Amino acid sequence: MRELKCPKCGNVFSVDEADYAAIVGQVKTQEFESEVSRRLGELEKQWNADKNVEIAHTEKAYNESLSKSESEKKDLEAEISKLKQQIDDFNKTKSLELATALAQKDTEIAKLNADIKQAQSQIDIAVLKERQQQQKLISDKENELSTLRTEMVKEKQNTQDRFTEQKDNYERQLKEKQEAIDFYKDLKAKMSTKMIGESLEVHCSTEFNKDRMSMFPKAYFEKDNDASQGTKGDFIFRDYIDGIEYISIMFEMKNEADQTATKHKNEDFFAKLDKDRNEKGCEYAVLVSLLEPDSELYNEGIVNVSYRYPKMFVVRPQFFMPIISLLSQASKNAAEYKKELEIARRQSVDVTNFEEKINDFKNNFTNHYEKARDKFNKAIEEIDKTIKNLQSMKENLLRSEDYLRLANKDTDALTIKKLTRGNSTVKQLFDEAREKNALTNGEE
Repeated sequence: MRELKCPKCGNVFSVDEADYAAIVGQVKTQEFESEVSRRLGELEKQWNADKNVEIAHTEKAYNESLSKSESEKKDLEAEISKLKQQIDDFNKTKSLELATALAQKDTEIAKLNADIKQAQSQIDIAVLKERQQQQKLISDKENELSTLRTEMVKEKQNTQDRFTEQKDNYERQLKEKQEAIDFYKDLKAKMSTKMIGESLEVHCSTEFNKDRMSMFPKAYFEKDNDASQGTKGDFIFRDYIDGIEYISIMFEMKNEADQTATKHKNEDFFAKLDKDRNEKGCEYAVLVSLLEPDSELYNEGIVNVSYRYPKMFVVRPQFFMPIISLLSQASKNAAEYKKELEIARRQSVDVTNFEEKINDFKNNFTNHYEKARDKFNKAIEEIDKTIKNLQSMKENLLRSEDYLRLANKDTDALTIKKLTRGNSTVKQLFDEAREKNALTNGEE
């Protein structure tokens, strides 16, 4: 809406865009015609002034030329009179010379007359050319004025055509809006409350599917059938860029028949819609409503109610597709930032995973090192024990060697004499054995 102030009474009144454009068109047309008329008058005055100046200059030059010729003629006549007087004075003595001089002067006079005629002819030609140029200038000015008049008529006709076109468009839009109002009024009068709500859902679904492939080919737009949290919305819209979700909207469609006893308000459904939006992880919430049909606030178009609940809007059905396009366009600007954040998040996750793997490796290595160290220490202890046992065995073996050496020494020192010393019986037996052995060896 535009505000205009009356220059006479000073009252301020509002007009819509169509009336404002019509008033501006009328003012522009009147100002244009006034400006054209004023310009034509100025051009005509300027042309008359230029014409008078040019004629005055031409007449002045012509008069100066005539005056000069008359002056020269008078000078010649004076000289002729002087010569005639000289002829009279010297007629007797210089008649021949005078005749010759007169003939010469006659020749000069004839030449001067011819020059005068030639100059007059040139002046006439110049005047004729000047007049032709003036006629041409006048003709050009007239053609220019004719062109200006034609353009003025054409511009006036174009202005009238634009005004007619704007008027037709306004009337057509007004008719379409009236038909939509009549349609919804008729629809509300003929259908029950449930059927009205279902028809509104079907209407919005149909409107979206008309433009789905051209505007949102990768978008998700389906009914919300998940009531696991106790409630559910009507539709969920999600769209993606390069596999990254850049916008999501929870839709709720509300309407009721005129004959419904209990009249609801739009704000009665804000809390539920906000709850459904949060539970389903949607960024925006939009209530498509035919409630409060006489409300000037909701009939204006798209109403932002973020002061009640974050990122929530209320629209009439005719603004269903515009609100999706508006929010999508606004969210696309942030899609690149979301993509960068997602990449940064993934990189952060990769770094975190890498750090976790490093920490796991450290912990596992430490555990394995502790176990290996324990086993190593036990092996060292066992080796030390084994070494001690071997050392003890070595000492025992060395001692056994000493005992064997002593036993060998004792064996070497053992003789029959020592064995039989002090034992007469054993000595007798050995002696008998020797004798018997000696007898046996002698017989052989």
